[in-house]
Amino acid sequence: MIRIDPDEIEWSAIRAQGAGGQNVNKVSSALHLRYDIGASSLPDDVKHRLLQSGDQRITSTGVLVIKAQRFRTQERNRQDALARLQALVDAAARPPAERRPTRPTRASKRRRVESKVKRGRIKEGRRKISGE
Repeated sequence: MIRIDPDEIEWSAIRAQGAGGQNVNKVSSALHLRYDIGASSLPDDVKHRLLQSGDQRITSTGVLVIKAQRFRTQERNRQDALARLQALVDAAARPPAERRPTRPTRASKRRRVESKVKRGRIKEGRRKISGE
């Protein structure tokens, strides 16, 4: 597990969306976590995998933005955002499994051909019958 340096994280408090009565209108309990992947102390291969992941929360400049508003308190939202960031980094830290090329089995080839023949017979049945 890779440790994330807390100094590399930028926090900003915002008002949460959704239901919550009057409390939601006056308390900024939701948080935006901003984490600059390029400027972070992560290993280069982990940075590369994170940037290539195609996650919609990563901006074009390489900043990961996580919005945490699941809980009513700012502290619980902070913990939630950190846990989500850690999960993303842990997933990127594992190198992808190397693909081993395989060949189709004899039975799968047979099933494929049989389904093609069956489909051909169905289409053949749609032809007009010539009256000779």
